[in-house]
Parts: sequence; C-alpha cells; structure tokens
Amino acid sequence: MSNGIVTLKKGAGRSLKAGGPWIYDNEVASILGEIQDGDIVLVHDFDGYPLGRGFINRKSRLIIRMMTRDKDTEVDEAFIRMRVANAWAYRKQVIDTESCRVIFGEADFLPGIVVDKFSDILVVQSLALGIDRFKLLIIDALREEMAKDGISIRGVYERSDAKVREQEGMERTKGFLGDAFDTKVEIMENQIRYLVDVKEGQKTGFFLDQKENRKAIWRLCRGARVLDCFTHTGSFALNAGMAGAASVLGVDASELGIAQARENARLNHLEERVQFQCRDVFELLPELERQGERFDVIILDPPAFTKSRNSIKNAVKGYREINLRAMKLLRDGGYLATCSCSRFMDYALFTRTIGQAAGNVHKRLRQVEYRTQAPDHPILWAAEDSYYLKFYIFQVCDEK
Repeated sequence: MSNGIVTLKKGAGRSLKAGGPWIYDNEVASILGEIQDGDIVLVHDFDGYPLGRGFINRKSRLIIRMMTRDKDTEVDEAFIRMRVANAWAYRKQVIDTESCRVIFGEADFLPGIVVDKFSDILVVQSLALGIDRFKLLIIDALREEMAKDGISIRGVYERSDAKVREQEGMERTKGFLGDAFDTKVEIMENQIRYLVDVKEGQKTGFFLDQKENRKAIWRLCRGARVLDCFTHTGSFALNAGMAGAASVLGVDASELGIAQARENARLNHLEERVQFQCRDVFELLPELERQGERFDVIILDPPAFTKSRNSIKNAVKGYREINLRAMKLLRDGGYLATCSCSRFMDYALFTRTIGQAAGNVHKRLRQVEYRTQAPDHPILWAAEDSYYLKFYIFQVCDEK
C-alpha cells in the first residue's frame, strides 16, 4: 500500500460522505508521505477518521477518485479482478451482452475508465491517471471472465483521445492494444445490423446507452411517417424502419455519420424506406414547417448542448427550440421522443424546458413514458455523473 495520507479540511468532503466518488483539490488540507501522482492514498477526515482509499492526481482539480471505502483493503491485482468480475456478472443479469458497456467507470467502482464490447471487440477509454495504470489488467481480467462464458475476444482498441485527459496531465491516445484488426465491426442490436467504426466514430464508436430506448419507439412507428433528428449513424431511424414505418427521414450535420447511416440502411435492406440527409437540424425544422410537412413520430436525440454549468442558459434555449419546432411539425396526436444526454441539463430542468416549449406553441403533452440509459450504464446514487440520459415519449395534442 502507498504510505500517502490525504487529510480533508474541516467541513469538506460532504459529497464523499454522502456516497460520492470524488474529492476536489479545494477540499484537501494536507498531503503527507512520499507519493507520486497516480498512487493510491489513504484519505482521512479532518479529525483523522479514515474514509477509504483512492488514487491521487495533483495535476487535476479532481484530485482523488475513490477506489474503496475500506481503509484496510489493498488496491491490488486481486481487487481489480474482483471489480471486473462483479461488473461482468451484473451485465449478464441485466442486458443482452452481445454488445454492451461492460465497465462504466464510477458506477462500477472503477473510476475514470469505460469499456464497451462490440461483438468480439473491446473498446477502452481511460480518462484518469490512476486507473490508466490498471488499464491492461482490466482488459486481461475481462478477457478471462468472458472466456469462462465461452466468449473469445478478437481484439482491443483504445479510444483514450478525449480532451479531458489533458486536464489529468495525460496525452490523448488511440490505437490497437495488441494485434490489429478491421476497425469497422459489425454488431446486432434489436434485430438490426450496424457497422461500428471503433477508430473514427464518436467516443467509442456507437452509443449503446440508447439500446432499450430505441426499442421503445417500435410500437409507435408501424405505418408512420417518421423524422429522426440528430440521427448520427442512423440508429433510431433504422429502428423505426425495422418496426414498419411507412417512411423515415434521418438528419444529421455530420457527413461521416450520414455516410455510415446509409451504409447501415443498406446492410438491413431498408434503404428504400429509410432516407438520410446531411443538414443542420436547427435550419431544417423551420424549413419543413414552411413547406407544410407533418410527421406521425419525431425523435430528437441531440448531442449534449452543454458540458459545463456556465453554458446551461444557451443549452436551455437550444433544447426549447428543437422541441418547440418538433411539436409544430407533428400531426395532432403524433408522438415525440425527446432526450438529453447532458448531465448539467438535469431531469427537473429538462422537464421544465419541454413544458415551456409545449406552452409556447399551445400543445398539450400526454406522457407515454420516461426512461433513462440502458442498465449496462447503471446509475450509482450519489455519483451524479452516472445519471445523464433523460428520455421522454409524449403524445402531442392540439389545444381544442
């Protein structure tokens, strides 16, 4: 064990004591011992009471990420393998593991790392200095756990190219961890085939967190005219098409995303009923309104309009605008599936913003259901970052 001891200021650590996984640099009173950034340290309250162990990085505002609340637990190979085994056992219980997130950072008590499984390929994203030291061990442990279930992992690709690594004093990196392979990987989800580009796609290549939300729209789409905004690689649009929609238009500003979406449509023989356009959604929606277009189902799955509290006002305007425009494009009694993936746009604010949009265009909302992310992205209470996806389905009715 490290001999380092970090002591908190009096009155500090409220989030930690409530179950949170982090300690910020302004909560620390003292750091004792010969330690290097990335080492495991013992955390004491101001009065010397032990609060657990975590890894330290003095280059980061988020100075300690907790690994255990037990002061006597050694964070070693056996400990990491236990965490990995628990994470895999959980996935087998709650979700189809053909493609899923197998490690979800703090929510799996392995802070700063995510690992996604796409068929027989693993994609790892390591975003914290301390966990980076365990990265290869975590991958090895996952291979061993999956092998017990007859699953052979063909290759591993690292996508640790997020800007947040620079805040940890780490370089951004991507590439093969082991033997090279074709980085366009075919997966199956909800009976739909996709080619996932693990090298050039967003984040790890595909947004697995919407798996069950994509399935939730099926019952609304049979025979419907559907508009899928911010379609990325076409996942909601293809689910609508597979569910029997009469026609689907998917829209995204990314040429790469639209090219992949069209490729995925051909892969599923849906290219005649599911079409895609490379357009700015904010420009297209009022244009469709002027043309008198109407849809039976509209899906809004935008990227996070804010990644900090400082820009939340502009984000609210963006969410209000697209929801308002979508409501005006729906026929009376049509359905709106709308979501936010920004943790700063919390449930209450997102809900209030949608309500304001409906009031502005004199629409009544009948809630069909509210959902969050798929269970392979578990929400750990007190770990705010783990609860980020809000997903509503409404029936939108005219006032009359």
